[in-house]
Amino acid sequence: MNNYFDRLKLKWNITSNFQMVVVFIVFAITGSASLWVAKPVLNMIGITDDMNPWVRVPLRIIMILPVYQVMLLVIGSVFGQFRFFLNLQKKWWRIK
Repeated sequence: MNNYFDRLKLKWNITSNFQMVVVFIVFAITGSASLWVAKPVLNMIGITDDMNPWVRVPLRIIMILPVYQVMLLVIGSVFGQFRFFLNLQKKWWRIK
């Protein structure tokens, strides 16, 4: 298990175990918060739980993705990890 974390730290350019814990906390908070924020937004635009799930689920995923990306930067910056999450998103979206 320790070897996995060492490889992850090397891949993500993380310098300490404390920074790794902070990054995991940011991921956890952002994932929960983006789902919590997305529900009222989806209800406002008419995507409710009584819709056909074959329509609702893809629309929900499409709506949550940008919300998650923005919230990851915001929450990451609150925890002092803005640069890390900005670089991570650049890798995800292949932006130089």
